[in-house]
Amino acid sequence: MTTPGTLGEAGEPAGNDDSPDSPGRMSFLDHLDELRRRILYSVYSVLAAAVISFSIIKRVLNEVTRPMLEEVSSGKLLGTEALDPIMFFFKAGLFLAVIIASPLILLQVWYFIAPGLYSKEKRLAVPFVFFSTALFLGGAYFGHQYAFRITWEFLATFNREVVDFMVWTPTATSAFSLYLRIVLGLGLIFEMPIVIFVLARFGIVTWRFLLKNFKYAVLIIFIVAAVASPGQDPASQLLFAAPMLVLYVISIGVAWLFGKKKRVEEA
Repeated sequence: MTTPGTLGEAGEPAGNDDSPDSPGRMSFLDHLDELRRRILYSVYSVLAAAVISFSIIKRVLNEVTRPMLEEVSSGKLLGTEALDPIMFFFKAGLFLAVIIASPLILLQVWYFIAPGLYSKEKRLAVPFVFFSTALFLGGAYFGHQYAFRITWEFLATFNREVVDFMVWTPTATSAFSLYLRIVLGLGLIFEMPIVIFVLARFGIVTWRFLLKNFKYAVLIIFIVAAVASPGQDPASQLLFAAPMLVLYVISIGVAWLFGKKKRVEEA
């Protein structure tokens, strides 16, 4: 057993989680057990949030499907399978539960990475959860309020003006899948500064690295936007690429502010 001030097996000071100078250390199996625990807590959070989500899901669905129905000639979405209404209802309720439980889920993410941080860094738990939740919800709102509506209007306009020989009646499943891809995808994309914060704290990336590779980042961002955007027109792709470009610039500032500082080597 080692005590504070003694050397561990690797010849380094044997720190503990409460030490102001050393991050906590966990074995590989400990990490797996911690990951399992955090996933279970996240699942419990979603199940608890589902009680709330299913109590208000009908009103939420009315809001979500309203822009869909406005652009469909028949005024209705199509259901082709017997279980489509039930599956649509439960998918929507589960997705809403994830949105409601997102602060608790992100808190579990923090608890998982916290053992690798210094004690003074662990005090950032509240800012981490607050900003990561705000960014996720902000991205989801952007997807719901703007990206999905613009994409859906483009698809409807394309049908009316280009493929006017087709009666465009999307299935409820395909429409909601498109909605999930956009809303959840943008919610995750907006977490870019938080991801960079974690990577910078562990010394994996630096602001200089991000700035030096800016042109490659722009290329990758537009490739991701082209793949993620349901519409193949430049406007739809720019709608996805523009937030990522802004977030990348913000991430450079985050890495500069919170990046791991190099220790000055003593002669």
